[in-house]
Amino acid sequence: MAVSSSNGKAAPGGTHHKKIGKPTLDERLTPTAVPAHKLVLRQLRRADFKAIKAIMEKVYSNMEGAWTADEFAALLRKFPEGQICIEDNGEIVAAALAIIVDYSKFGDKHTYAKITGNGKFDTHDPEGDTLYGVDVFVDPEYRSLRLGRRLYDARKELCESLNLRAMVAGGRIPGYAAYANEMTPAKYVEMVRNKELVDPILTFQLSNEFYVRKIIRGYLPYDSESKAYATLLEWINVYYDEEFDKLIGNQKSNVRIGIVQWQMRATKSLEDFYQQIEFFVDTVSGYKADCVLFPEFFNAPMMALTNESSASAAIRGMAAFTEPIKIRMMELAVSHNINVIAGSMPVYEDGKLYNVSYLCRRDGTVDEQYKLHVTPDEASYWGMRGGDKIKCFDTDFGKIGILVCYDVEFPELSRILSDEGMKILFVPFWTDTKNAYQRVRICAQARAIENECYVAITGSVGNLPRVENMDIQYSQSAVFSPSDFAFPHDAIVAEATPNTEMTLIADLDLDLLKDLNTSGAVRNLRDRRHDLYSVNWIPKKTERDDELLAQGEERSPAARPNRRKAPALS
Repeated sequence: MAVSSSNGKAAPGGTHHKKIGKPTLDERLTPTAVPAHKLVLRQLRRADFKAIKAIMEKVYSNMEGAWTADEFAALLRKFPEGQICIEDNGEIVAAALAIIVDYSKFGDKHTYAKITGNGKFDTHDPEGDTLYGVDVFVDPEYRSLRLGRRLYDARKELCESLNLRAMVAGGRIPGYAAYANEMTPAKYVEMVRNKELVDPILTFQLSNEFYVRKIIRGYLPYDSESKAYATLLEWINVYYDEEFDKLIGNQKSNVRIGIVQWQMRATKSLEDFYQQIEFFVDTVSGYKADCVLFPEFFNAPMMALTNESSASAAIRGMAAFTEPIKIRMMELAVSHNINVIAGSMPVYEDGKLYNVSYLCRRDGTVDEQYKLHVTPDEASYWGMRGGDKIKCFDTDFGKIGILVCYDVEFPELSRILSDEGMKILFVPFWTDTKNAYQRVRICAQARAIENECYVAITGSVGNLPRVENMDIQYSQSAVFSPSDFAFPHDAIVAEATPNTEMTLIADLDLDLLKDLNTSGAVRNLRDRRHDLYSVNWIPKKTERDDELLAQGEERSPAARPNRRKAPALS
């Protein structure tokens, strides 16, 4: 029945929230306004029919409605691997159905009824060469989350894993009805392709790397919105190999990461700041990256909005913006299908100030890593404290670690993460001078070599007038690798232009790390002398923060009235 996704709009998170008038600042800072998501992509089961039927009745209310239970069961019997869905917190909200066909038996002039065997799916051929899209549909309340794109990406992965030549589908063109008296279907398709018109389905399919082979008349005779026309769409599997033995479930080994070298600029409001964030998330996700990294204290422009006179009061005021910014980045992670590492932001809880990095996964879940080591000036200027836990995070592209700025200068932390399986270490930082930056960079490069992992670092550039202790920035974002023959000769995968707002996109081959561990010129992880030394985590918080705070009283701004700018932070 082809794709049923459309551009229907829903509030972030997939539910509608109706408000009268402009929200107050307190309302915008209220975290309960957006529900949490937990998205899971999985194969359909027979027990899912009731949920599938409910969605189909919503989507196809103006056509023939939902399938029968027998049709659904027949498809699962024929090809269970090709029937996939997305559930949110256990509730199915989208699905994609497919069969495999020998396309030469049908050709380009087929109808939906013919290629699906009138709903019996006897046309499914495990030895066929083409994955045929039977249907894709998304619950109308979830269309703003771009779930259709995830389903198509999953289909492409299935097509590649099964070594099928192509994916083909008949696509409805529901927008054509409004132009049927003005132009032919071919002209309508051409205008949609040229971005002159927007079709709820065809525009979406073209953006997902499909091209139109031809236009079919009578594909779905009862489709009045499309005037019974349909586009025959095809996506070519460039990895198709006629001699290939089919394998399923190959694990992803190549990871694409995006890094934002962030320009600090004055902002008028929280909404303006959101636009800047979304611009970069949208840009990096457009390159189909698996994750995007922001710098430490990237939300520093919020400090100017607090109108506080002292640095310590301003950063506590800025902490009030952390929760809504985190929620916004969670929404962006889901809607743009990319994992977001939200640099770090101040958190004020139980009368204590912390620096926290958030991992906003694209399945809707969120996790956090507190900065463990605060610098003497962070303690004296702001009264900031360090956290007491370290985590190795599971993601859909492998195990990662996050160390905020100064933490990367302590090798024990990355070694603990490495022992837990970390393959990529992300380091959001903030530095004001080049020597402070060099500390972060050099230590990050060391971490990559000694732990046989990739390390990505990024900071901010520019200046922030009226923001004490954070008014100037220095950064050169980069991605580092181990140093061996399989990696770049200087062990630098990519690096940004210093002090220029930009993004980096880097592809990381995780299989190279496996090869290094077993056959590298040197093997740092395997050659450790466990009989002589070890690194262990002590699950107990020390009084180190109190020591720093006490030292900071002697070095506080009040004791140094003529000095506005603190020494380099890292």
